[in-house]
Amino acid sequence: MKEKLITAITLIILVPGLLTACQSKVDAIEEPDEPQKGGWQLLWQDEFDGSGHPNESIWDYEEGYIRNNEKQYYAKKRLENARVEDGHLVIEARRDNYEGHEITSASLHTYGKKSIIYGRVEVRAKLPTGTGTWPAIWMLGNSIRTGGKWPDCGEIDIMENVGYDPDAIHANIHTKAYNHVLGTGKGRKITVEKPYENFHVYAVEWFKDRLDFYIDERLYFTYKNENTGNDTWPFNLPHYLIINLAIGGSWGGQQGIDNSIFPQKYLIDYVRVYTK
Repeated sequence: MKEKLITAITLIILVPGLLTACQSKVDAIEEPDEPQKGGWQLLWQDEFDGSGHPNESIWDYEEGYIRNNEKQYYAKKRLENARVEDGHLVIEARRDNYEGHEITSASLHTYGKKSIIYGRVEVRAKLPTGTGTWPAIWMLGNSIRTGGKWPDCGEIDIMENVGYDPDAIHANIHTKAYNHVLGTGKGRKITVEKPYENFHVYAVEWFKDRLDFYIDERLYFTYKNENTGNDTWPFNLPHYLIINLAIGGSWGGQQGIDNSIFPQKYLIDYVRVYTK
């Protein structure tokens, strides 16, 4: 098992900030309970051994210009943008004018390969950085691919970061009742020293009554099931995992894009999914 790097962290109150992810206003943070990780059984994993394209039994690709007025073109199955090397998944944003697209990157997802409902999802990663970067680890309800719509499908943002605020890590949820469009979003942010220099473990524990968000085994945000129906809890149906590196867009591009930062590498050490 690969060694985890545990880094001291400081909790702070979140100012308006999280997008799709989506930007939203959140409540004041409270001191979390002690972390708990007992009773989990590994369900599936990707340790990113070997080299070349990511495991096709787990990962697929988004392609094109997808959301949020982002400036990157997501390339499909292009090694320059997504590859396994040296024990990591490397997602690389490049300013290389590939097929006329000024900036390229990759967005990998598990839809149609691996669905997730309840359990623990953890990803050990080292982030890119620089003004304009917007890496994320998140989940969407499968229903968005079968005729459903956002945010009714549910969205679980395990980790987001924007390069102009490089030490801030965000977690958030989006539902029909709670989302940035309505100004009712639910989430937290935590300050981590230089997450672009060190690996950290970003995780969510998903139960029928709550979602608990962690960094390096420290719980810093909980969203509870209000038992008021799908508008507030669409998290009783399968979701799929997305790991992407966006550039610019409605949140990542709020202070522009520094073209001198490219290429930028987003390193994923492992993905592990557990069940109780």
